[in-house]
Amino acid sequence: MAEIQPFRGLRYDLAQVGNLADVTAPPYDVISPAMQDELYQKHPCNVVRLILNRSEPGDESDQDRYTRAADFLRNWLSDGILMQERDECIYAYDQEFDWEGQHYVRRGFMARVRLEEFGTGQIFPHEETMSGPKADRLALIQACRTGLSPIFGLYPDEAEQADGLLRGLTAGLTALETTDELGVLHRMWPTSGREGINQLRDLLREKPVFIADGHHRYETALNYRNWLRETGELSPDDTTSPANFVLMHFVAMSDPGLAILPTHRLVSGLPELPAADISEILSPCFTIEEIGVGAEAAQQTWEFIEADGGQAVFGLCSPTDGIWLLARLKDGSAMDEIAADHSEAWRELGVSVLHSLVLGHLIGGLYPEDEPQFKYVHRLSEVTEAVDGHTCELACLVPPARIENVQQIASGFEKMPPKSTYFYPKLLSGLVLNPLY
Repeated sequence: MAEIQPFRGLRYDLAQVGNLADVTAPPYDVISPAMQDELYQKHPCNVVRLILNRSEPGDESDQDRYTRAADFLRNWLSDGILMQERDECIYAYDQEFDWEGQHYVRRGFMARVRLEEFGTGQIFPHEETMSGPKADRLALIQACRTGLSPIFGLYPDEAEQADGLLRGLTAGLTALETTDELGVLHRMWPTSGREGINQLRDLLREKPVFIADGHHRYETALNYRNWLRETGELSPDDTTSPANFVLMHFVAMSDPGLAILPTHRLVSGLPELPAADISEILSPCFTIEEIGVGAEAAQQTWEFIEADGGQAVFGLCSPTDGIWLLARLKDGSAMDEIAADHSEAWRELGVSVLHSLVLGHLIGGLYPEDEPQFKYVHRLSEVTEAVDGHTCELACLVPPARIENVQQIASGFEKMPPKSTYFYPKLLSGLVLNPLY
């Protein structure tokens, strides 16, 4: 059972900070050092000082970054920079954006959801996690005792019941608005309408929730709760403590603004492979069609991939000769053999076919000593620039995973390959914080 709850969130007092754009930030894991500096300069109370506090001269250990973040949080609360909501709320949250000429509005809401160990309830991951980021986030949450950024979750709602409830809850309310550095418009409505909130709770109660983004933060929230239990600060019988919950943004899988964007691969560390060699290597398992040379051919290749609509069709190009190839998998027998320990849904996924069959088995089988490195990009222009600039040995256009792929694979407690999904846009940090005390 997915149990959601309203909560008394912490929000910036706009009378003190002025503009939300000056104090909000992208998620910590997409902030570059240059962006970190820019966010520091935007406002002395920008949330980056909490989610990604930088090292300072005189620091005795890396732990100083976390204690400094906690000091900022405590001071901002005492000075009224951050204020706690008077009533328990959920937070309707829309994002309006354009991507490659198409306009989207993604609608959802933020609330607390009860933590569940994976495999025991209705919350499902779809990506592997790494120990380093989890240790970093745990040290931060231990210092701040606050959830600083939302996790992104998806749930089935083909009848669009939640959308109707959210529209009712926000009718007549004024949205808090800000536009981020990518031009995405973010709107948030704190709402405390008890009847509508209870209806949302009932709606989500029996639905599965699939983590789209924020796997490290979800597992960190579990680790924090377990740490509190181990230290005796939280009784295992205490089911009402905020530490049993995590802040999540919920979006329906059928929402028309839900965009899963492609993540193309730029591969380095391979020998030079002209189009004729690529065709010969892949021919046992793929039908190959030569499209042409240059950016126009890349665009045409991508249009063929989109028109196909399937997972096992790719665009491949080596800067050696710049010829774009369209490769279609003949059948799934090769994947059945080399990935027999995975489910059929996993074997049919485009990135699985690319990494296991194309790069791992066919190309990798010929060049076993090579160790490919990957750069992940999302725009076609980034791919063509890499080909023109000879900054990779192989460019791969990859179809995006569909929401059905996420649901099928995650429901079977299986993890997708790295960088299988890219949900755009990212959720802003700093719109609302989740106190865990």
